[in-house]
Amino acid sequence: MEFAKNVWKLLVAIKDGLSLVFLLLFFALLFAILTARPNAAAIKEGALLMNLDGFIVEEPAPLDPFAVLFSGEAPTGEHDVQDVIHALETAAEDDRIKAVVLDLREFLGAGAVHLREVGAAMDKVTAAEKPVLVYGTAYTDDSIRLAAHASEVWLDPLGGAVIAGTGGNRLYYGELLDKLGVNARVFKVGTYKSAVEPYLGNSMSEPARENAQALYGELWSEWQARVKKARPKIDIERVAQTPAQWVQSADGDIAEAALDAGIVDKLGSWTDFGERVAEIAGEDPGDKAPGAFARTELGAWLDDNPMDDSGDAIGVVTIAGEIVDGDAGPGTAGGDRIAKLLDDALDDDLKGLVVRVDSPGGSVLASEAIREAILRHKAMDIPVAVSMANVAASGGYWVSTPADRIFAEPETITGSIGIFAVLPTFERLADDWGVSADGVSTTPLSGQPDFVAGFNPETEQILQASIENGYDRFLRIVAKSRGKSTAQIDAIGQGRVWDGGTARQNGLVDQFGDLDAALAWVAEQAELEDGDWHAAFLGGGADEFQTLLAQMLGGDTRGSGGDLFALVARQQAQTPARVAHDMERLMERPGMSVYCLGCPEPKTAVQRSVAGPGQGNWLTTLMRLAAG
Repeated sequence: MEFAKNVWKLLVAIKDGLSLVFLLLFFALLFAILTARPNAAAIKEGALLMNLDGFIVEEPAPLDPFAVLFSGEAPTGEHDVQDVIHALETAAEDDRIKAVVLDLREFLGAGAVHLREVGAAMDKVTAAEKPVLVYGTAYTDDSIRLAAHASEVWLDPLGGAVIAGTGGNRLYYGELLDKLGVNARVFKVGTYKSAVEPYLGNSMSEPARENAQALYGELWSEWQARVKKARPKIDIERVAQTPAQWVQSADGDIAEAALDAGIVDKLGSWTDFGERVAEIAGEDPGDKAPGAFARTELGAWLDDNPMDDSGDAIGVVTIAGEIVDGDAGPGTAGGDRIAKLLDDALDDDLKGLVVRVDSPGGSVLASEAIREAILRHKAMDIPVAVSMANVAASGGYWVSTPADRIFAEPETITGSIGIFAVLPTFERLADDWGVSADGVSTTPLSGQPDFVAGFNPETEQILQASIENGYDRFLRIVAKSRGKSTAQIDAIGQGRVWDGGTARQNGLVDQFGDLDAALAWVAEQAELEDGDWHAAFLGGGADEFQTLLAQMLGGDTRGSGGDLFALVARQQAQTPARVAHDMERLMERPGMSVYCLGCPEPKTAVQRSVAGPGQGNWLTTLMRLAAG
């Protein structure tokens, strides 16, 4: 009886605790609603302060309040690239803004195309004779590329800078799986389809290495050319090729070395930097803290400068992140969700459609569902263009095929026309633990696929035949879209990954251009005059609850952002998450896939948890493969 009373007291205590937590959350939400709404007073004459903490992305992922609450950590920031560009462009034209300040102390990175687009918007500010000032504590490749477009680049004296260049290592699990007794059964088509290699061996194959060297070589050349053009005085060769000697020449003072190499213009504290901004933008009479300056925050500025919605609408649908089955997203391209967005817009009298793709691919079924939904818009006799961002490869190229015209950038990564599936079996592991399988069969497929006893030859032949059929379908779709033969597409397919410049030469891309260029082309095809149309982002628009949630859970987390050692530690901490992500791909993604593992990993891929379907049964798996 005493035990029951203690259990009851525990349950009551848990109930009271949860009630208190939800009551506190309620009042915190109420407070945020009452205090976070922007108003005219939030817009001040002075500087536009853009705290780019976290990543610049094509489509921010929604926050899961419970996941963040129980993690005990503030969410990693994500900034919509179109918001960042819009803020810079409107600031260039608004007399209230005297300067733009980019706080990069906690900036974690962005894709190459996004960096080019934001850099171009920064150039518009300086062209309007308004200075752009940047402050950071640890400059790396991405932040250096942004800072190259600034009027003044500041660095904390205790900070530093480093240029790593493109490329790097991936993890390979072949020997580990062999020791565990796990067989990764691979079914694929494509000499260069390297997505399966991490599960087969301990190193990169020669075809994959050849492809990677060509791709990363082009991306590295493009990075150098862009940075050098924006900031001619920077000594890239010295910093990138002889980094140890470069640092030693400054007696180990990495900040001084960065100043000497032209990466930054001035060394100083955040207070020193603020005083410099105040000289240009004015002091803030309401803030007497050292280094305070008159400023308008990014969120308030965006609320005061909404996107233009006058004239006819050209739809923009965003396909960002891995393409998966179901309703996932934003930030992940759930096939059903995106198809529904497109279908819901069929009655919106759109004058054209731009498909913005920033995806390394994923599920064949989801990719096809999106492609078919785009074709339903094309059947309405409106122009359709694709705007490729950082990556539009494999499934990302699959969904691009309905376009009348494909726009990309030299740094865009595309191609990877190939297909694969990986299914693990555990016969050796079972044998080691004394587990065996036995029974009777009435057909060659009875009890197949057997993940304990292994696959029989008929099962393997059927699965490989399905993959080959899927590849043939991929070739036919691309060939029809590009006006080429399947043999011609096969010659540039086989899973090979291309940079945007080479893809333009081999016909996978029509012309260079950003999202604005794609929109302008669609408007021209639809015979719309300048000023008579606007971009209507399908499913877009700010979610007030998400905005408030980010403020509540994140709080004011601005700080030093950490030095180079903190940056290294942060990257190292991602390794367990990367291993878990790779193992999830092996164990929980059994469907036929068009995914580009040879592409540089999206900046936020490891940070976001990716849910996938369960293993399923043999009939379901076979039907899914056949449906591809």
